Amino acid sequence: MDPCRVFAGTASEPLTKAICERLKVPVGDVIVSRFEDGEVSVRFNENIRGSDVFIVQSTNAPADHLMELLVMLDAAKRASARRVTAVLPYFGYARQDRKDQPRAPITAKLVANLITVAGADRALTMDLHSAQIQGFFDIPLDHLYAAPVLIEHFTRINLPNLVVVAPDIGSVKMARAYAKRLGADLALVDKRRPKADSVEVMNIIGDVEGKNAVMFDDVVTTARTLCQAAVAMKAQGAKDIYAGVTHGVLCPGSLERVAKSPIKQIVVTDTVHHEAGSLGGQVTVLSVAGLLGEAVQRIHEERSLSSLFV
Repeated sequence: MDPCRVFAGTASEPLTKAICERLKVPVGDVIVSRFEDGEVSVRFNENIRGSDVFIVQSTNAPADHLMELLVMLDAAKRASARRVTAVLPYFGYARQDRKDQPRAPITAKLVANLITVAGADRALTMDLHSAQIQGFFDIPLDHLYAAPVLIEHFTRINLPNLVVVAPDIGSVKMARAYAKRLGADLALVDKRRPKADSVEVMNIIGDVEGKNAVMFDDVVTTARTLCQAAVAMKAQGAKDIYAGVTHGVLCPGSLERVAKSPIKQIVVTDTVHHEAGSLGGQVTVLSVAGLLGEAVQRIHEERSLSSLFV
C-alpha cells in the first residue's frame, strides 16, 4: 500500500510536522501563498494522482485559514487524488450550530457544506463544540476526543482530593466522563450569560470546599467563563484550581484575565497553534499529534477507529 500523503495549511504546520513524524512520512510539498491583493494561492509540487491525501488545517480566525483549506481541497480534487480527507484539529465557526433567534445563520452547517463542496471525501476532527455538528456533514466524519491526552496529564500530576467541575451546563456530559475516568467527584457551575462573550456566575452545585478542582471544556476564547467560575469556587473554599481545555483559542486579553484569576494552570492542546513562549507560564500545551496520527493511519489502512472514540 502506498503511504498516505499529508499536507499542511499554514494554521497547522507544526502539528502536521508532528503527525508526519508519528507516521514516519514526509510532510507533503505544497506552496500556500498570497497574490499581491491578498487572495489565497495554492500549488501542489508533487504528483498526487490516485493518492490518499490528508490536508491538515484548523479553521480558527482569521477567515483566511478556512479559505486556504477550501482552496487546498479543490486543488487536490482537481489533481485527481483518489481520496481527500480534511483533517480539522479545531473546527472553527462552530458556535452558531442552531437557529436560536430570528434572522440568524447556522454557520457550522454552512462551513460543513463548504468543505464538502470544495472536494473533501471525508473529514476528521476533534472535540466539536456540540455533538450535533457531526450531522451537518454529508460525508463520513470521524470525531476524536482529546480526553486521553488530558487525562494522562492530570493522572500524572496526581492531585489529591480531586473534584471535576463543569464550567457550564453544556459541558456537564464531558465533565462527568472525565470525573469517572479520574475517579473524582463532580460539581457544576450554574451561570447566566446576559449577552454574547459576557458571563455572570450564579452559584456552585456540588461540594468543592477543601478540594483541588479541575474544570474541563472544549474551547477557551476569552477565558471569562473559566476565570469567573474559579472565583466562585475559591469563594466556596476550593484549594488549587486547574483547567483542561482541548482548543486554546485564547483571544487578546484572555491571558491577562487568567493571570489575575485563582486558576493555577490551564492545560490546552496544540489544535490551535501559538508561537512558543507566547502563552506564559500558566498555560501548558499538550500535543494531540499521536491521536491524530493514529487516526490518519487507520483511515488510510481502512481500519476501525472505534477504540479512539473515548
